[in-house]
Amino acid sequence: MRKLFWSLFMLFGLALTSQAQGTLRKGDTQLNAGLGLSGWGTPVYVGLDFGVGKNFTLGVEGSYRSYNQNYYGGKFSSSIIGLQGNGNYHFNDILDMDDEWDLYAGLSLNYYIWQTDTAYKEYARASGLGLGAQVGARYFFTKKFGLNLELGGGNATSGGKFGITYKF
Repeated sequence: MRKLFWSLFMLFGLALTSQAQGTLRKGDTQLNAGLGLSGWGTPVYVGLDFGVGKNFTLGVEGSYRSYNQNYYGGKFSSSIIGLQGNGNYHFNDILDMDDEWDLYAGLSLNYYIWQTDTAYKEYARASGLGLGAQVGARYFFTKKFGLNLELGGGNATSGGKFGITYKF
């Protein structure tokens, strides 16, 4: 118990004394990874964001999820692969926010591939495009490492996602 207390104390002290910087600057890159929220399995995602201008980023993302269900006495096993491009505007300058925070909103264009293993071949595969919108926030503990939370719809991780962010 004593080791746990001192470990948490040290981590808290490091977080307080570290210099964090939220908004991604032009030319910088960050890696995002984590879990999504969905009614069809739990998506795992990884993506990159690129600073392309003052307060603007463009990004790419891939996700994967699978789930099983029983429906009308039959068993179905599905997997969904999602590919996404997104653009976000970051509100830190307008809202005069502290550097460790990053608040953003934007749009995404998504392509998904949905495959279901079943005896009914007409339901075996589907794919399509989707347009989504998202709003999110990041909190940076250091200049390079932070946590993210994003809510949105119409994309491969529909509902939202949470995870980690690492700046290069």
